[in-house]
Amino acid sequence: MTHLPISADLIAEQNDKRLEAVEEDYAALSRKLTRNGINISDVRQKVSDFSVAVPSWGTGRGGTRFAKFPIPGEPTNIHEKLEDCAVINQLSQATPRVSPHFPWDKVQDYSALRRDAEALGLGFDAINSNTFQDQPGQSHSYANGSLASTDAATRAQAVAHNIECIEIGKKLGATDLTVWVGDGTNFPGQQDLGRSLDRYLDAAAEIYAALPDDWRMLLEHKMFEPAFYSSVISDWGSSILAAQTLGEKCKCLIDLGHHAPNVNIEQIVARLHRFDKLGGFHFNDSKYGDDDLDSGSINPHQLFLVFNELVEAERNPRGGFSPSYMIDQSHNVTDPIESMMSSADAIVTAYSKALLVDRDALHAAQETNDVMLAFQTLRDAYKTDVSPLLAAVRADKGGAIDMIATYRASQYRERKSQERAAVGLGAGIV
Repeated sequence: MTHLPISADLIAEQNDKRLEAVEEDYAALSRKLTRNGINISDVRQKVSDFSVAVPSWGTGRGGTRFAKFPIPGEPTNIHEKLEDCAVINQLSQATPRVSPHFPWDKVQDYSALRRDAEALGLGFDAINSNTFQDQPGQSHSYANGSLASTDAATRAQAVAHNIECIEIGKKLGATDLTVWVGDGTNFPGQQDLGRSLDRYLDAAAEIYAALPDDWRMLLEHKMFEPAFYSSVISDWGSSILAAQTLGEKCKCLIDLGHHAPNVNIEQIVARLHRFDKLGGFHFNDSKYGDDDLDSGSINPHQLFLVFNELVEAERNPRGGFSPSYMIDQSHNVTDPIESMMSSADAIVTAYSKALLVDRDALHAAQETNDVMLAFQTLRDAYKTDVSPLLAAVRADKGGAIDMIATYRASQYRERKSQERAAVGLGAGIV
């Protein structure tokens, strides 16, 4: 039986205040799309079917590299994290899966954890391993690397942890393992750049060999941090070469904030899909060197362009198209629940607008080298206000027309601040 954290009566009461305006705006949008030859019902169904996972670790306050400033009512364990994730999904109706991180979310009974998630209307998404941080009682330190460490025992420890994550994921019903390592160097000459990649590939191959037949291994790259001179898997080129080396079940995961400024991420989408190595996305945003700002908060147009390529890939699946979508953010100054609802809205908005692109007109303009017409075809879709459509979809599914207003009216954060133990001050994002 499902036990949701926000009162359905409160959601209905909040929606009643806004429903008439949504219906008026929806009717206007429907007329506009009809003039453009688009059936709003078809778009509505696709939007209703779309979903993105939320990260368990994103339910707490993050921090800068220097400090963390917790807020009352933060979750202190995976069960409380699931409660907060259930609020996000209940109000947004777009985030039905949670991506856990181990050993942060380790428990004794994973079958019970899975039942707890199901009771909240949630399932589990990709499993994330942690070999970028030493844990209490750990035999070997990751200070000088994990899968690419020069120490064989350290590499074996990192491999064993990833295999343990696979076993946990099987109990939770997951089918993806995300592998990101902080391995790299801070000084020229610190390591041999070729041999470090060889060590990574050899260790990753042991993890790959432990994958069940229906699982995928998702390799995540990052240009820099925590290493600031070189990273072992630093870009999509390194990622795709590693994925091709490891095998068919190994794909590339794109974190939108893990690139140099002004990199053409939408082109990376197209390239990875071309070679059947597009595994998934971690959605966030970036301004300078930060990679965990709220999705769509800085560059919503880029998010739209990414989804334009994803819709193209979905329409032309080549060897297949089943990317894993997840929000991956650090919420340093906001309520994490509000940030992830806002981000889910930004992501679904970008997807919805990409669905409105006149593909026939776009392809014709591309083939005839009509540059301005091709650009304006994309721009017309981007300028369309799809918020009435998204609000109607949420209301249909029992979610909130105005997610943040309904969340604040529920006083969920205030209630949890009374029920949960306080989170102590931290030295950084973890």
